[in-house]
Amino acid sequence: MTRDPKAPEDVPKLGPRNTRQRTAVINALWSIPNFASAKEIHQALEEDDAKVGLTTVYRTLQTLSDMDAVDVLHMPNGETLYRYCHSDEHHHHLVCTVCGRTEEIDGGPVEDWAKRIASQYGYTITGHDAEIFGTCSDCNDPKKESASH
Repeated sequence: MTRDPKAPEDVPKLGPRNTRQRTAVINALWSIPNFASAKEIHQALEEDDAKVGLTTVYRTLQTLSDMDAVDVLHMPNGETLYRYCHSDEHHHHLVCTVCGRTEEIDGGPVEDWAKRIASQYGYTITGHDAEIFGTCSDCNDPKKESASH
């Protein structure tokens, strides 16, 4: 597993102490560029000979999610995917449904729209998710498609 050279030096503290397993999960997240399921993260750990159980992976991901230390993507099929959060700023994601390539994007007009709609109905916003799915330029390129067949 190749560690992202831009990975933060500090591993988020999870509970009273950081365990080897928790640190391994965080390192795996740093090394995976796209969103990944808990099972895919567990598979990456196994390939790296890290002895971390799937239950520990799920528990660690939930803790990281609760801390807002990872981006969480809820797929239409009900699967939850995780990604190391590269930005401390509020952002959204543009996700390729073919290869999984992910871009962090600014919410722009979505932010104003959410505030306006909430206000219109008398709500106070406590959070929102807005993810955009499509196919990236590489997956849309017919030359690359025909070359791979």
